[in-house]
Amino acid sequence: MENIKIPRSLKAYLPLIGLFLLLVFIMPRSPKFNYEYRKGSPWMHETLLAQFDFPVLKTDVQLQEERDKAGSEIIPYYRLDGKVASRSKNELAALDLGEHSSLRPFLEEILTSIYSKGVLAPSAGQNVEDLKHNPGNLIYVQKDRRAFKVPVSEVFTQEDAVAYLYDSLAEVYAGDDLDSLYDATSVASLIVPDLVFDQQTTDLVHEERVNYVSSTQGVVKAGQVIVSKGEMVTAEIEQLLDSYKAEYDLSVGYGSSRAYMWAGNVLIAFFIVLVLFLAICYCNFRIFDEYNKYLYLLMIFALAALASSIVAKTDPSLFYMMPFTLISLYLLAFFTKRMVFSVYFISLLPMLIFAQAGVELFMMYLVAGSVCMLVFGFFNRGWLQFVTALIVFVVMVIVWGAFRLVDGIEGLKDYHTVLDLGLGALLSVAGYPLIYLFEKIFKLVSNTKLTELCDTNNKLLRNLADKAPGTFQHCLQVMNLADAAARSIDANVLLVRAGALYHDIGKIANPQCFTENENPGVRYHAGLTPKESAQEIIRHVSDGLAMADKNGLPGIIKEFISSHHGTTSTGYFLTQYLNNGGNPDEVSEFYYDGVKPVTKEQVILMICDAVEAASRSLKDYSHESISALVDRIVDGKAKEDQLTDADISLREINTLKEVIKSYLQQMYHSRVSYPKRKDNVRK
Repeated sequence: MENIKIPRSLKAYLPLIGLFLLLVFIMPRSPKFNYEYRKGSPWMHETLLAQFDFPVLKTDVQLQEERDKAGSEIIPYYRLDGKVASRSKNELAALDLGEHSSLRPFLEEILTSIYSKGVLAPSAGQNVEDLKHNPGNLIYVQKDRRAFKVPVSEVFTQEDAVAYLYDSLAEVYAGDDLDSLYDATSVASLIVPDLVFDQQTTDLVHEERVNYVSSTQGVVKAGQVIVSKGEMVTAEIEQLLDSYKAEYDLSVGYGSSRAYMWAGNVLIAFFIVLVLFLAICYCNFRIFDEYNKYLYLLMIFALAALASSIVAKTDPSLFYMMPFTLISLYLLAFFTKRMVFSVYFISLLPMLIFAQAGVELFMMYLVAGSVCMLVFGFFNRGWLQFVTALIVFVVMVIVWGAFRLVDGIEGLKDYHTVLDLGLGALLSVAGYPLIYLFEKIFKLVSNTKLTELCDTNNKLLRNLADKAPGTFQHCLQVMNLADAAARSIDANVLLVRAGALYHDIGKIANPQCFTENENPGVRYHAGLTPKESAQEIIRHVSDGLAMADKNGLPGIIKEFISSHHGTTSTGYFLTQYLNNGGNPDEVSEFYYDGVKPVTKEQVILMICDAVEAASRSLKDYSHESISALVDRIVDGKAKEDQLTDADISLREINTLKEVIKSYLQQMYHSRVSYPKRKDNVRK
């Protein structure tokens, strides 16, 4: 059993700390309301009784209608000027009534009656006649620091007050005598408005009415039935359930100390991050060295957790529409299936915590995502991606249907959820092109990009085929051999294929230097010393790196160029040099100044490159000779310490050896010789 490797650099832990803090921040702060429901679908749970009294919330539509109504009804605000009545009575006392002085008490009584109701003052901001036209209108009257709502029919306009005075006097005087009283005393001038319109206060009161419309309508008592099992969730029942859930989240809350709640959230977030960290360590420790890939993986995990939190807090029914299977595709573009499955599994854990139907959703997306990883390798081009979406949709419906069968057969009639699942499956395909954006942002190489690089019709590979056809054929053979080897130990097949195609592109600069490209009768190295020949051969690595930079090849491909010979020697010319009496202490120029392979894929390419080239010199392609060749080359690489930095086990190396032997045996199998037809045989 292998010991788990733990990164020692602080750099590896900083993003994990950030992810941990994010999870703590988005963790739920109250108990979960463990019921899923949707308008138009049957209630799949047991009959729900109210555990406590709760107000019934108004819908957003109702609230908006009431706000609009309140906004259209403006109740004017008037201030009562108490000094006006006193001034009018003082003016009456000073008024010379002449022969009508006996009416003074009667006139004072009329003024008292008028000012007890109030007289509206005309204003540019308020049409008094329009108010009086509708007897149902109301006004606010401020009196003694208190405001009273008064029907407009109970107050006077100035014209109404004068008419009232005239009518009251008419009951005592009739005919010309009344007119003479008006002309002689000018009693109408005593009536002055005492209710002054206040525009500023009117606006403030109106704004307050609009903003503070009551959000509730009625109350459901504890013990009342909210919804029965199997009952269809109508708009009214949905509003009751929404109200109950809101009160549950608000009132039930967290009964213990808030410190306990925070401690629980911190522990849960810590364990989720810990499991993710251990999964990375177990599956592919070297991801910590590929920092951009590491950050990308954590970013995808964080997006999944954020999406679960946002949907849970806004509209939980959207969980069935969310393309969570897309997470597996985003990961699959850059990581092996082993890594993807582990991280995808863990990325669904926040949904298990946040969602009300967490177990159902977790199972559904876990199965659908696993199937998606499997089938996407077969249906990932063009319209075939919609086949992947269809398969994912069918899988999700089956898992969802299984849970409905457990709850009750009525749940299978919920066609809205089925439509949501279909839309989510389509979004999984529609959202996949974002992988190209992530590829640019994080400077990664996706499987799609590797597939494009493996196209032998691209400009660089066509140039290799034209200028160095022997090398091109060698690269194709190495690619096929490395493909078989990579599949046997679960390495990245696309990556090793691309590396095999480009590892010798440096030979384009001087193709005749290499035996596979020599023209008949031409001996390039005949006039060179062993040291000069070795330098010419070694130069194809640096030429290849320069050519890779010029053509914009990704860094991960350039690593194959610099590592496919590692730090080995040009054995042929080194041996020739030593046999000719060369100084054994001056052999550094015969060694490649490359890097040792560090990944499985780079080890595979190094071995397959050496084996394929050496196999061409075999005179006998028997099983024994091929086995001896492969063993000699692989063991030689190990003795030269070329595999010491590589993340590959002894078991995997032995597997590679057996697969390569089998492949070479088939590639160089002997053919049956055709018999020669005798001359006397009739055609």
